[in-house]
Amino acid sequence: RYLFELKEDDGICRKAQNSGTFYLFHNLSPFLKKVGSKYLAPQISVAEMKSMLGKFKQNEQMIEDSVLIGCSDECVAYFALDLGSLEKSVIESELKGSFTELRKAFFQLDGKDAPLLSSAQALLRWHDTHQYCSKTGQPTQKNLAGSKRVCHTNGIIYYPQMSPVVITLVSDGSRCLLARQASFPKGMYSALAGFCDVGETLEETVRREVAEEVGLEVESLWYSASQHWPFPNSSLMIASHAMVQPQQTKISVNKLELEAAGWFSLEEIMEAFGREPKPLKQEDGSFSLCLPPKWAIAHQLIQEWIKLQASTPA
Repeated sequence: RYLFELKEDDGICRKAQNSGTFYLFHNLSPFLKKVGSKYLAPQISVAEMKSMLGKFKQNEQMIEDSVLIGCSDECVAYFALDLGSLEKSVIESELKGSFTELRKAFFQLDGKDAPLLSSAQALLRWHDTHQYCSKTGQPTQKNLAGSKRVCHTNGIIYYPQMSPVVITLVSDGSRCLLARQASFPKGMYSALAGFCDVGETLEETVRREVAEEVGLEVESLWYSASQHWPFPNSSLMIASHAMVQPQQTKISVNKLELEAAGWFSLEEIMEAFGREPKPLKQEDGSFSLCLPPKWAIAHQLIQEWIKLQASTPA
């Protein structure tokens, strides 16, 4: 309920800004500090924020450009602020860290930071791309929390939206099917995914996407979980498992959608989990199998499939 109050009451939100903490971004890339092999997202206090803005000769009012992304159990509010108008290298030098492309950092991010940074980037991007009313063309104004934008010409209120996306781990009973897009890190394979079309049910989307991308017919499917995902824009990933008949497993890869796809045994999957996240280059120039980062829902699907294999009689 406190979060609801922060979103709806500018006065309460302004007080929270004066005692909250801030995650910083620069053109949608979060500010991170590397500690060992992990990336951590430091929380900047409001006093540190004001001091830093003063050094850069910026008005403290810039803090009001931040967006609310959550709060702690002790009701300390978390905000995200994009400093894209300032010199990146100067900020990095001042705070002794770096602005890192979020997709790249996902493999090293702490599990606590990843969901917050994901939500923050999606919300900051939405505000950047929805500054004008689609009906009047007039500028829209965000409320202090950043939970909505209003066109004061006609009173239309705009709220951030998420697009539904299905992500499905296909199995033939003893193997799972993984695929990769050209934009993936080298060696990384993941579950099949695709946006829902208007009017489709989730089940229809799963069957269509599997057929379109790898030419297989889904026999049965069941729901697993859901997760927010910020790429390419804000999406709700709806995860499921799907089965195809063992006699109908020949893959026909849609090269317009995927770079490659293949069946992987339990042994191959376990071997990939045993390696470090960074893939190894083979003698033939290819890369060893690399799986999605631990906090991604595709990783969860693969883990669930492993448990299912362990409980299934040989």
